[in-house]
Amino acid sequence: MPSAPPPRAPAVRPQPELPPEAFRQAVDQADLAISITDPEARILFANESFSRVTGYSADEIVGQNESTLSNQTTPDGIYRALWRELSAQRPWSGRLLNRRKNGDLYLAELTISPVVGARGSTTHFLGMHRDVTELHRLERLVGNQKKLIESVVDAAPMALALLDQNGRAVLDNQEYKKLLTDLRVKEPAHTLLDSLLPGWRQTLAGAPETCAFTGREARVDRPAGRARWLSVSASPIEVHSDCADSYFCKGGQPGLLLVISDITELRDEQERARAAGLQAVLADEERAAEIREGLSAAIFRLEEPMNIMAAAASVLQRRDPASAGVLQRALAASREHLDALRQVIPQSPREPVVHANINEILRDVLEIGTPRLLAAGIVVDWRPAAILPPVAGRPLQLRLLFKALVDNAVEAMNVTGWKRRELRLSSAVERGRVVVAVADTGPGIPPEWRHKAFEPFFTAKNAAGHHIGTGLSRAQQVVADHGGFIGLQESPGGGCMVVVEFGQFRGQTGQGRPGGDPI
Repeated sequence: MPSAPPPRAPAVRPQPELPPEAFRQAVDQADLAISITDPEARILFANESFSRVTGYSADEIVGQNESTLSNQTTPDGIYRALWRELSAQRPWSGRLLNRRKNGDLYLAELTISPVVGARGSTTHFLGMHRDVTELHRLERLVGNQKKLIESVVDAAPMALALLDQNGRAVLDNQEYKKLLTDLRVKEPAHTLLDSLLPGWRQTLAGAPETCAFTGREARVDRPAGRARWLSVSASPIEVHSDCADSYFCKGGQPGLLLVISDITELRDEQERARAAGLQAVLADEERAAEIREGLSAAIFRLEEPMNIMAAAASVLQRRDPASAGVLQRALAASREHLDALRQVIPQSPREPVVHANINEILRDVLEIGTPRLLAAGIVVDWRPAAILPPVAGRPLQLRLLFKALVDNAVEAMNVTGWKRRELRLSSAVERGRVVVAVADTGPGIPPEWRHKAFEPFFTAKNAAGHHIGTGLSRAQQVVADHGGFIGLQESPGGGCMVVVEFGQFRGQTGQGRPGGDPI
């Protein structure tokens, strides 16, 4: 069989050629100033835009050296760098200060490319430049305004921070940087917003206008130093991206401007005045609580023999009704006296339920107890969480609760010859709960006493080598009234640790922390 013919090669289309005249007209009519020189920089060609920028016509400039345009004030180092690149047959770009034909100065942004011939030598130079005088003026204007704004912002007495839609701080001032160091948190803006506007990240991305607020106060507690009070205002603003793909976007992205003022001094003055009145109120309430506890204990003790007498009267009723009647009348009179005694027991004050800051309450307790702590030689290790969620409760009762726990810890360590005297107070947020621990380095509590510690009227102050003060039953009642839990644990320092929790709890019975996990 005859072999098949070989496949045909695809037809080659002829490439269209650019007429030399079209190339010349394109260069001559370009909106960019173009010139062609010989290797000695003598001008051989200049287009219409070159004449428009420099003021020299083609007849006037052709044959002249490019240095004709120089104002002779450009630094020599720039010219040396220019010729070093061109001699290596590499293009050079930069800015030169030129002079027009009429004497006006202008700033030229220039690109010079060497034209290399077939033998590898430079035959010509192609120069392209444009007048960037106005652009330079605007750049300097923007730069000066930026420096002015930065100076004003840095000199401002309040901290400023601008957050983008992702919560990233894209602009801040010196006062904000001081906060970053002073508060010892990763991002002060985030810490404050988490406290004042929970869920702000989602809100900023979806509905930035709802993130606006003015003059909200936040308390930030520090382990080594006094609490800081900050007044925060937030204003949503539109931030324009500098990415290329946002060039045609009309709108910007949501941002949040925070203005943070330190009001610690003002609040400290208010706190000092409040602490004096608070100390008197707590003292009155403690005395009233002691009277309530003393009278309740007396009634409790009296009811025991009266119950025995009532049982005896019932037995005597069958043998000697007359004597039993006398005894029953005496018991009835005694019960009337006990009822009268119950009527004079002072009632606990009924406070309204408010949102309380547990760190602030603990601070108040420490401030009030400072003289006693100093007198007993006790070192306080205060470890608060920087920000705590508010707890719904009665502040006076909460202060009495923690004052009783601190007083018990002080009494436990205030033993003659006891050397190690340290009181540790800490607050934290764990699994959505506010957790407070009061730990001492006293003798501790024997395990067999822990289940009795919360019984009414229980005390072991006279037991040798150990101590449990009164008031734990009352403390347990306050904690229960606030929907919390209280438990006793062994302190890491060898003493006793009382743990109090407030918040949402699930599946817990008893006073201890679930699982007894440490703080």
